[in-house]
Amino acid sequence: MTDSPLRFRDDAPHEEPAVTLDAFLGQTNATAVRIEPGDDVRALLPHLGQLALIEVAFPAFRDGRGYSAARILREAGYTGELRAEGDVLVDQILPMRRCGFDSFAPRTEIDSATLKASLSRYEHVYQGAADGAVPVWKLRHGQSRP
Repeated sequence: MTDSPLRFRDDAPHEEPAVTLDAFLGQTNATAVRIEPGDDVRALLPHLGQLALIEVAFPAFRDGRGYSAARILREAGYTGELRAEGDVLVDQILPMRRCGFDSFAPRTEIDSATLKASLSRYEHVYQGAADGAVPVWKLRHGQSRP
C-alpha cells in the first residue's frame, strides 16, 4: 500500500459514494459505500469483492475509529480504493496510509510541499501495520519480513 500513489478527491477514479452502510446492506448492486463513525465495518466483509470504493468519514480529526475500520478492511483482504473523507489533517495522512487508506478527500486543502515533507520525515516504522512496512526492530535483528 505504501508503494501505491496517494489520490485526492480531484484525481480519485471513483465518484463519491452516496450509499450508507445500512442502505448498502439492503441492496445487491452497489459498488461504493460510506462508513460513518460507529458503523461496524465487519458487516461488509462478505461483500468486499463487489466494492470498488469504501469511504470512511472523519467528521472530526480527533475521532480515530476510522483507523480501525481501515485496518480491519485491509486485513480482511479488501484491495479496492479506501478513502478517508472529512476532517483529515496533513499530519494524519501517514498514519492513515499505514492503516490502509490510499485515497483522501480532506475538507480543507492540504499543501503539497507540507504533505511531501510529512510523508518522507521518517525512514523507519516501529510497529507492523496494514501497509506491510517492516518494523525497525525486525530490521535490527536481521528479519526482513513483516
